[in-house]
Amino acid sequence: MSVTAAQGFTAAGIAAGLKENGKPDLALVVNQGPRLAAAGVFTSNRVKAAPVLWSEQVIAGRTVSAVVLNSGGANACTGPLGFQDTHATAEKVAAVLGHSAGEVAVASTGLIGVRLPMDKLLPGVEQAAAALTADGGEQAAVAIKTTDTVHKTAVVRSTDTAHVEPAGTPAPATGQGTWTVGGMAKGAGMLAPGLATMLVVLTTDADVDADVLDTALRAATRTTFDRVDSDGAMSTNDTVLLLASGASGTAPAPAAFAEAVRTVCADLAQQLVRDAEGASKDIRIEVVGAASEEDAVTVGRSIARNNLLKCAIHGEDPNWGRVLAAIGTTSAAFEPDRLNVAINGVWVCKAGSIGDDRDLVDMRYREVTITADLATGTESAVLWTNDLTADYVHENSAYSS
Repeated sequence: MSVTAAQGFTAAGIAAGLKENGKPDLALVVNQGPRLAAAGVFTSNRVKAAPVLWSEQVIAGRTVSAVVLNSGGANACTGPLGFQDTHATAEKVAAVLGHSAGEVAVASTGLIGVRLPMDKLLPGVEQAAAALTADGGEQAAVAIKTTDTVHKTAVVRSTDTAHVEPAGTPAPATGQGTWTVGGMAKGAGMLAPGLATMLVVLTTDADVDADVLDTALRAATRTTFDRVDSDGAMSTNDTVLLLASGASGTAPAPAAFAEAVRTVCADLAQQLVRDAEGASKDIRIEVVGAASEEDAVTVGRSIARNNLLKCAIHGEDPNWGRVLAAIGTTSAAFEPDRLNVAINGVWVCKAGSIGDDRDLVDMRYREVTITADLATGTESAVLWTNDLTADYVHENSAYSS
């Protein structure tokens, strides 16, 4: 049920006509309270889309009653008129729902540099509001897709303040101590850090305030969405929102709540990687033995962005030399003659030189694990990327058409 798995939320996803193919393209998520607490993180790209600029202001108020999201147009690089369009969208949602526009977050995704057709979007808001339901989470998730091949949702539930049950666990009976975190995401291309490229809405019926939400969300995104690096292209529209309704009446322990948020974010991040444009391999990059976590992340990103390596993985070639070359471009602490590299558990490079027979590496399966040991310290990090394929090039060469 995605964003409506938690009590106190309704959602809808409809076709407003923003996409030429007639598929769903407008989603609305409404927090019915009693709490309207919110937190958010956004792209670190200096070129920010109008809805990001708007929603950053909304989140500063720590209260969000509704989120309206559209696919079919990013409303980025559209100047003052594009910002006016975002403002008008929030005003329309507020008018239809009887809310304040200053409590309505807006998110958009699609082609950059094209204004949204407001003559379709604004009537679509009315249509979405009329379709709101406590079962509308899945429809909302479908409506925010662009090049995604599947919609992406995740849910975790807790029956007390210290235990989190994984997605797919049957819902427990409602009662004291029961609370839920649910979410939806879109993203398949422009997946790079600062947040990886995505629109994400997370909801919870836990009774927590904006400070708890902000702490949990930032901790979760740092090790999940920020560790997805598919193609090195950072979006102008990244938005991750976390809303709390407090409808369960349960205030979980902060650590348990943070873990639930992290679990949902990790699930959604994995779904983003699996649906990356044109990908045929999901690549898990483990950097171990680093002097600092920062070094581990830096090395992991360099490996993730090495196009020669990504091509080799696509061809099922365990070319460990390209891993070493990527490590060598960083400022991380290491000695070249102490580096070790394993591919799918086979240590093909030892002490910066030839290791076990590369023919022992089995790369027939979808997931590939690259382990880079810097042999310098005790810190580590895991990042995810994917291979570089002809399908990726084809899809992005024709994106605007």
